[in-house]
Amino acid sequence: MTAGDRQKPKQRVGLVLASLSVLLLGVAILSLSVGSSGVSLRELWMLVAGESWKNADIAYQILVMIRLPRILLAVAVGAGLSVAGATFQALLRNPLAEPYVLGISSGGTVGAILALMTGIGLAQITTPLFSFGGSLTVTALVLALGKRRGFMDPHSLLLSGVMVGAFFNAIVLLVVAIFNQEMRTAFLWLLGNLSNAEMSSVAIVGPLIVLSSVALMAFGNDFNLIATGDESALTLGVEVPVVRRRAYLLASLITGLGVSVSGVIGFVGLLVPHACRLMFGPDHRLLLPASFLLGGSFLVICDLLARTVMAPSEIPVGAITAVVGAPLFIYLLKRDAAQM
Repeated sequence: MTAGDRQKPKQRVGLVLASLSVLLLGVAILSLSVGSSGVSLRELWMLVAGESWKNADIAYQILVMIRLPRILLAVAVGAGLSVAGATFQALLRNPLAEPYVLGISSGGTVGAILALMTGIGLAQITTPLFSFGGSLTVTALVLALGKRRGFMDPHSLLLSGVMVGAFFNAIVLLVVAIFNQEMRTAFLWLLGNLSNAEMSSVAIVGPLIVLSSVALMAFGNDFNLIATGDESALTLGVEVPVVRRRAYLLASLITGLGVSVSGVIGFVGLLVPHACRLMFGPDHRLLLPASFLLGGSFLVICDLLARTVMAPSEIPVGAITAVVGAPLFIYLLKRDAAQM
């Protein structure tokens, strides 16, 4: 193989990631300039350029104080959930694995609502911590229930995730029934919602999601080897138990952080990695960063639809992702069953 041949994969990775970065930037600008208020792209440019115009204060409030935090939050949550989904699929060798399907998002919801109900400490700090604890608890439960004779069974794991998720959703509904004053908050969490985005929350949660996602990308080559089987990966020098433990912890942290600020947004971690795998192949060294960028774009687009399709009313963004993701889940489930 010549030096030029070795450079081609690197050039392809660079081209793919550059293209997805441009897509993400374009989608973000579109979302920033479109909405029910009628603030135009020209006014956006005038604001960026520092020029003034009539009703500048109103446009500033709409663009900078309302839309921008929401877009940044959508990018962070969409990117993080996509990386978490790709991670679970790699470690469990199951294309159906993702935080929502495995019930991990539901655990994060219970933790977040518990933090809000008890009012312990500063909400911007304790809510992500409680949500992470809930996600981690569900991860441990699903992994324990998904084992058969000491080995991980993909189908038992999937069924365990669905049942544990249903149990934790029932806990949320019980909380709603007991504490009626929190009903709106709880239901918004169950449906997925980005309308309460604030720059202070983005500043805390966003960097943690990005750093955790980058840390998972560092395991890309290990995930490739684990995909060939645990024994094969061990012989090739991968510390499989250590990699799994750290990756599960990071993916649960990402899920908990995302749920703490946006509620349960389903199927992002299923749809985006699957699309990236079809377009760019199964190599996790490319799949993970591609999922990160495309996941951010996907959720920004879904949120744009959520706030404009029925403007001035809003559709929960989780409903938009479910409309797209649920048919794909059914397709993958049937395909997986047919291959058994």
